[in-house]
Amino acid sequence: MSTTNNDTSDIKKAAEQVNGQEVEKNLKENKDVDAPEQLSDAEQTSFINDELRTDK
Repeated sequence: MSTTNNDTSDIKKAAEQVNGQEVEKNLKENKDVDAPEQLSDAEQTSFINDELRTDK
């Protein structure tokens, strides 16, 4: 990532084009962010192979 002051950066463009009403609306919505997402059978895979675990 560049540390130079580039006025055409994506962050600067986004900041200039932000819609305050949309931001306010998104902040007011009560979203359950701590709830886990429901995964499909294909997505429910173990990240740790139980046969290789040494902490049992």
